[in-house]
Amino acid sequence: MTDTLVISVDAMGGDHGPSVVIPAVAQAIASSPANVRFLIHGNEAAIAPELARCKGVLARAEVRHAEKVVGMDEKPAQALRRAKGTSMWNAVESVRDGEAVAALSAGNTGALMAVSKLILRMSADLERPALVASIPHGGGVTTFLDVGANVDCDAERLVEFAVMGEAYHRAAHGAPRPTVGLLNVGSEDMKGHEEVREAHRILREGGLDLDYRGFVEGDDLTRGAVDVVVTDGFTGNVALKAMEGAARFITNELRSALTSNLGASLGAMLARPSLRRFRDRLNPPPAAPLLGLNGIVLKCHGGASARDFAQALKVAAELAQSGFAAEIERNMRRLPAAMSVTAAASADGAAE
Repeated sequence: MTDTLVISVDAMGGDHGPSVVIPAVAQAIASSPANVRFLIHGNEAAIAPELARCKGVLARAEVRHAEKVVGMDEKPAQALRRAKGTSMWNAVESVRDGEAVAALSAGNTGALMAVSKLILRMSADLERPALVASIPHGGGVTTFLDVGANVDCDAERLVEFAVMGEAYHRAAHGAPRPTVGLLNVGSEDMKGHEEVREAHRILREGGLDLDYRGFVEGDDLTRGAVDVVVTDGFTGNVALKAMEGAARFITNELRSALTSNLGASLGAMLARPSLRRFRDRLNPPPAAPLLGLNGIVLKCHGGASARDFAQALKVAAELAQSGFAAEIERNMRRLPAAMSVTAAASADGAAE
């Protein structure tokens, strides 16, 4: 028997709370090895009816009562002032205290980032964590970051994201040397704003030992042009939400077409397994890890279904065994030298 893996869960976050989280834990228990267990944080009175419907959950899960909840509409600073003792706070604190190997919440993104940073602290002198998503393409997935944690990013933050994303993709997806690109409005060196061009220069000249391929464009995300695509959190979140909306539109249009008449419905019944695979490929990523923390925290989207949340729990368990945090820390040790080299080169150029 391998060592026990405990996943800490915020049962009160997201649009649906326990009505989604508890059935998701039940699904995860049914499909995960016996050494995976769950620590559920939330209001016992709200959780109890769901536990009554999902028999057997308590055989591999423990419920910890938390009276307070972080609201989905609270600003991060406001949430942080009253976060101690909430289900979100307690879920992350369990990782710090060594009771769990990872925490998962569908709650307020800004609050989760602030709480996680305060409790777990940043590793390797990083300034802020980054949210990463896995975007499917024909040959696998593209690691895409940041998708919402940092709205404004200077060049150094973008370079940090490149280093973190490369280490994450290598550890989580088994790629020996992931390729890296910087999202821009064109592939030419003169395109984009100053921060993007400066990050491009550092990544190209800084000796970071990354397989950096230069600028990529929006359609490269789903084409698999590079393994890792880096951008600021504002652009990344807009791009991710646009892809999610397009996926929903295509799915709804296909469903409408396949139920328009009896012949189409009969065909859809015959093609049901293939259609399910199609739906699964178009679904948005179930969880986005926060990279750069001294511990594993994942954000599930607020409107997640029980199926989505169960998949996110599986991702959390897999990440806990991947060693990606150690990969990120090793990569980040190279960053100060790279920044000093490019700064010196820039100064020399200015002097000339």
